Amino acid sequence: MKLLLISNSTNFGEPYLAWCQTQIEFFCQQNNLDANSRIVFVPFAGVNINGKAYPASYDAYEERVKKVFAKWGFQHLNSIHHVEDKLAAIEQADCIIVGGGNTFHLVAEMHNFNIMDAIAKKVKAGTPYIGWSAGSNVASPTLCTTNDMPIVQPKSFKTLNLIPFQINPHYLDPTPEIDKMVKHGGETRQDRLNEYMAVNQQMTVVGLRESCALWVDGEKMLLRGGKKMIVFQYGKEPYEVEPGDDISNLLKK
Repeated sequence: MKLLLISNSTNFGEPYLAWCQTQIEFFCQQNNLDANSRIVFVPFAGVNINGKAYPASYDAYEERVKKVFAKWGFQHLNSIHHVEDKLAAIEQADCIIVGGGNTFHLVAEMHNFNIMDAIAKKVKAGTPYIGWSAGSNVASPTLCTTNDMPIVQPKSFKTLNLIPFQINPHYLDPTPEIDKMVKHGGETRQDRLNEYMAVNQQMTVVGLRESCALWVDGEKMLLRGGKKMIVFQYGKEPYEVEPGDDISNLLKK
């Protein structure tokens, strides 16, 4: 498989997809994607884009992503929501991109349109896959480590299962000083992931901090970007991974 799993699309104060531009361009170059490549975009996580609410948000999301990719030389990026025969579009795609937003809505729509298994099969056969935020989360076996509110109920929590571990995008470290100042009484991100692992004790969870990404090439996986990644496993101390490190061991079930 050829996967680029990005934690976040945009850093605060930066243009859309700016921080990960180099990652995406290099990934596309390495996988022989060019101006003639047929790129299928899945917009279903976008329920409120540029002031447009669902379902008009799909058009707005496509326009936002298409504009950026066109600047990079990719002329044939089209959103799957326009296509009547979605399975044929997936089968003909040279690359599949799944954008971020609300993971529950994304998964619900992917199940509603019966494209979850089709995308998984296509990507496992070698078609490059790029996802950010919710689009990275759905590369996991389930959506269970998303940060999002369940605004809809999907038919299933099962997702693409491209990797044998769970991703938590936008991972935030506990900040006791700030939490104390604002009198935060709820759980930290790590608390919630610990709850997940308490009932899924065999599952590894990867906390992808913003400005980092996972690059999978066959049986090899590297951490890219400018931040460390944190790995959680039940009953063990979390450990961190440096950018550039080979973490292919996490691909072994």
